[in-house]
Amino acid sequence: MEDAFNKIVSLAKRRGFIYPGSEIYGGMANTYDYGPMGVELLHNIKNLWWEHFVTKREDIYGLDTNILMNPKVWEASGHTASFTDATVDCKKCRQRKRADHLIEEYFEQKNKEVKVEGKTLEELDEIIQKEKIPCPVCGAHDWTPSRNFNLLFETSVGIVTGEKSHAYLRGEIAQGMFVNFKNVLDSLSPKLPFGLAQSGAAFRNEVTPGKFVFRTLQFNLSEFEYFFNPNKTSWEELYTYWKQEMWHWTTTMLNLKKSNLRWRPHTDEERSHYSKRTEDIEYKFPFGWKELYGLAYRTDFDLKNHREKSGVDLRATDPESGEKFIPHVIEPTFGMDRSLLAILCDLYAEEEVNGKKRTVLRLPPWLAPYQLAVFPLVVNKPDLVKKAREVFKLAQEAGYRIAWDDRGNIGKRYFAQDEIGTYHCITIDYQTLEDNTVTVRDRDTMKQVRVNPAEFLNKGKEQYSPKGIIAT
Repeated sequence: MEDAFNKIVSLAKRRGFIYPGSEIYGGMANTYDYGPMGVELLHNIKNLWWEHFVTKREDIYGLDTNILMNPKVWEASGHTASFTDATVDCKKCRQRKRADHLIEEYFEQKNKEVKVEGKTLEELDEIIQKEKIPCPVCGAHDWTPSRNFNLLFETSVGIVTGEKSHAYLRGEIAQGMFVNFKNVLDSLSPKLPFGLAQSGAAFRNEVTPGKFVFRTLQFNLSEFEYFFNPNKTSWEELYTYWKQEMWHWTTTMLNLKKSNLRWRPHTDEERSHYSKRTEDIEYKFPFGWKELYGLAYRTDFDLKNHREKSGVDLRATDPESGEKFIPHVIEPTFGMDRSLLAILCDLYAEEEVNGKKRTVLRLPPWLAPYQLAVFPLVVNKPDLVKKAREVFKLAQEAGYRIAWDDRGNIGKRYFAQDEIGTYHCITIDYQTLEDNTVTVRDRDTMKQVRVNPAEFLNKGKEQYSPKGIIAT
């Protein structure tokens, strides 16, 4: 499994999906940059999410809130006090590890699945000592006692030394929606239940090197807070509804294999301080079952705390009784970087074709960076190149994401497009000049058919879109 993962990481760099951050200066741990293919794939995932959960719904409204917020926001939310990880340091090589990850990875190597997130510092130390867990770098068993490490990134606002204000980079994107709850009520007067959604970057001062883009210092989240009146709406029913919607998104819209997915409830120990119930959709990555998405019932924790700390009334009013109440919240959270990584892991394949190895990303066409690629059979025949450019322009005008490729022989071009997930390749050859037909090659079957390009492009729209935007 580790070898398969290394192949995926290699492909991601070689084909322009993901690069190590600041690589020419030796890199920086837990940072990555998206290349030309990666940024297109990530945008396609995020745009599809927005269309599915915001644009196509009447009950969810979008926001785009600031990364920097008044530090009092993070005090009220509990992040300055509770947003911590337990860490240990190896006394011999000074390697720092999250204590829970150290323990869980140790048991994973023994083919045992153990979850210890949420245990006390003393309980973590007891496990490390009892199991004599070695340092994964130097092999020594000589750890410092566990201690809490705050994950919020600190920064300063201002330009004059001594007059700078203390601030934090947001550790989650939820708080921007909570502090704007009253603004949306005043602006739109939405009827509960309704949601506020946003998609953007969050930052966590992670102490453990992640598995590629699975765990990074800066990461992309898409989530919404779904507000409701707990006196009129059952939180259990809403929770079940959003649980089904999240599963539909994961299996249908992203096309991930159900066999690689599961729901896992959080134990009382690991559940966040604000949540009454939390479950994760976990994906079976090459390095084990790990969290992909989360679903939490946050009760009225956030609005209640912000109301108390800010002095601003964040209650809603029941339109029938006139009673004021603090809404409760169901929160579905989607990791966009983890979505991309799961897609690469799930849809990466290798096979032998005529004695040669073919690597292919079987991306659904609505997510692929390029849906089509257009080739002139040879680049030194002006008539072929001209006709290929006409077909290329026709596809562009029809709204397809399309690549132009005239490098090397046609077989190598096919295989290069397979590696980045391009769904169909259109080749303009000598017969095209005679009867205006082109060769269309299917990525997955590798079968080739001759068709009229205009007719193909007109018929292709349906199969290039996800099957149904709203789950039924």
